[in-house]
Amino acid sequence: MAYKRADGSVGIRNKVLILPSVVCAAETARMIAMQVQGTVALQNHLGCGQIGRDARMTIDTLVGLGKNPNVFAVLVVGLGCETARPKEVAKAIAESGKPVECVVIQEAGGSLNAVSQGVRIAMDLVAGASLEQRVPCDVSDLVVAVECGGSDPTSGVAANPSVGSACDRVVRTGGTVVLSETTELIGAEHILAARSVSPEVGEQLCSICRQMEQRALDMGTSLRGGNPSPGNIAGGLTTLEEKSLGCVHKAGTSVLQEVLPYGAVPTKKGLVMMDTPGFDVDSVTGMVAGGAQICVFTTGLGTPVGNPIAPVIKVTGNPSTFAKMKDNMDINAGVILQEDVTIDEMGGTIFEEIIAVANGKQTRAEILGYCESSFWRCGTCV
Repeated sequence: MAYKRADGSVGIRNKVLILPSVVCAAETARMIAMQVQGTVALQNHLGCGQIGRDARMTIDTLVGLGKNPNVFAVLVVGLGCETARPKEVAKAIAESGKPVECVVIQEAGGSLNAVSQGVRIAMDLVAGASLEQRVPCDVSDLVVAVECGGSDPTSGVAANPSVGSACDRVVRTGGTVVLSETTELIGAEHILAARSVSPEVGEQLCSICRQMEQRALDMGTSLRGGNPSPGNIAGGLTTLEEKSLGCVHKAGTSVLQEVLPYGAVPTKKGLVMMDTPGFDVDSVTGMVAGGAQICVFTTGLGTPVGNPIAPVIKVTGNPSTFAKMKDNMDINAGVILQEDVTIDEMGGTIFEEIIAVANGKQTRAEILGYCESSFWRCGTCV
């Protein structure tokens, strides 16, 4: 049961998004959202001082987030002199057929006037959203993002393989699964490349891994200086390759259909790969910008991170983490290590949780109000 949108997409949430086009408007956007129940403000630390492909990627990410099917309507809040022109962002989002409004601080006569205008507009948008009704939809309408963060060895042996089993179920029912974290494929990319739909897709996968490595080399360093992270190492992971061999299990056994740039919408059903960094918040934000309505996030050491647009299901393979951070965890895949539960059985449990959340069940991150967002960038400030 979900919300049918004007462009034919399906949303499992019904958000009114207050979207700052630039960091200079982020606090104004937050103030508007604080005044209007039923809205959520997205965090944007960019939007200006960017050039070329870097600026384009930020603008495209903003538009993608506004177009996400979980969003009923958008209020774009801009300063007025930024690179990410607020009215152009609003116009691009409106192509999806959803209600879109725009407030510009400089045109409004300051932030207080902008907040006043924004609150009135947001109230009307929320009133419209409240009239929307859930209708029967198909699992094939789902785009499921998968992520791992704060990994330890239990991620690779319990949580990630279980999520992979659940993802295989999503693919078998006609849905789409978005794998991410290019950094954490390095050393294991050959496994996924070998089951790509074509040699060309396999080469695209290997290419984004080489490019990710080259970015670090161009800075005079190595990815292995930050990945595995200090927490990963303390948790028991020793090398990037070891981490990657555990990470790739989230892909299950399905055929890789395509490789996407950051924030792009999948053009094919089934398993797809998005070129994102390993940093969790940047990665999840990119997949949500690409239309993912839900995220399944594995963690060995534990993390409370959520998302303002898409519900995030937390799965841990570490029974100790589940006990210590039960407030933040949705599923304990660590029972595989302690009880007579198979990976496939746990995959079925996670799949059922995906369907329950798609039908409206709140995740722990949603209940506690965690709604982090951050954009990946490919350039430097000017």
